[in-house]
Amino acid sequence: MKISPQVYVRGSIEAVEMYCKAFGAEISFQIKDERNVYAHCELSIGGNLFLAVSEAPDNCDVSPKKAWQTMAFNVYEIGSEEAVRHAYEVLSEGGTVIDALGPCDWNPCCANLIDKYGVFWWIAI
Repeated sequence: MKISPQVYVRGSIEAVEMYCKAFGAEISFQIKDERNVYAHCELSIGGNLFLAVSEAPDNCDVSPKKAWQTMAFNVYEIGSEEAVRHAYEVLSEGGTVIDALGPCDWNPCCANLIDKYGVFWWIAI
C-alpha cells in the first residue's frame, strides 16, 4: 500500500512554486487544464514523491484558515535548523503562524503554520 499526500488550492501554479522553494522540491509530473492551472502536479525530493498539488474545484472550501486544523502535513528530518528556518520563512509569508519557530518537548526546532493557501504544516529538524 502507498499513500500520496495531495492538496487542492486556489492558485496552484504559485503554490507549486512556493512549495518547491520551501522544500527544494522539483516538479516530476504535471498536467495543466484549459485554464492553465494544475489539474495534477507531482513534486518530488530526491526522486521520491513528496506532494501532489491540484487546483481546487469551485465546490471545494478553501476559505482562509487561522486556527488548528484536523489534518496537517508533517515535514521533519529536513536536515538542519537552517533548512527548517528557510521553509518556515517561505511558508509563513502571507500565512498564519500557529506556533512560532522554536523548540518543543520532542524537537529542538519546529513550527506549526497555515500557509496562504490554507494548508497546515508542521515543519521540524
